[in-house]
Amino acid sequence: MLTTENTVNWLTSFGEKVIENKAYLSELDSLIGDGDHGSNMARGVQAMLEKFQSTEFKEPNDVFKTTAMALLSKIGGASGPLYGSAFMEMAKQSETGDISVIISAGLDGIKKRGRAEPGEKTMIDVWVPVCEALQENQLTKQVIDEAVQATKPMKATKGRASYVGDRSIGEIDPGAMSSAYLFEALLEGDILND
Repeated sequence: MLTTENTVNWLTSFGEKVIENKAYLSELDSLIGDGDHGSNMARGVQAMLEKFQSTEFKEPNDVFKTTAMALLSKIGGASGPLYGSAFMEMAKQSETGDISVIISAGLDGIKKRGRAEPGEKTMIDVWVPVCEALQENQLTKQVIDEAVQATKPMKATKGRASYVGDRSIGEIDPGAMSSAYLFEALLEGDILND
């Protein structure tokens, strides 16, 4: 059951995972991008965590909107607008209380903003299998890990990674990895346990 409190806890945990893995995310990005995904994401989630400290939230949609604005304002490159769009769309569906509907709305937001499809080595290659697993009530750490690993053999055709072409094959997509932290944090919280 989605509540204001467990939404804050979920996104706080996500923020902590990103900060903890900042160097790893940048390392992944240095192989197929410009090497700043970790530092960009960490700056965004740091702003989000600071907002959480200073804000009294009434509804989960306020939490999602605040997250969207923090990430949008602080994350450079494509990731800010993509994550921002995801959380804005999630805010619109938050009153349903249904996490699979909420995450699917986030995926739609990313697709609309990034015009990406599955198989193009982007963050949606994690979001799509996660949405499917949530609809079946089957989300596990293994589903998330497999989705991340599945980006390795793909050739990037979107964003900065598309510039390296065939050299992107064999590497994990950094946006897929940062998305994995979002869903791992979701699994570890109590939102899905009802």
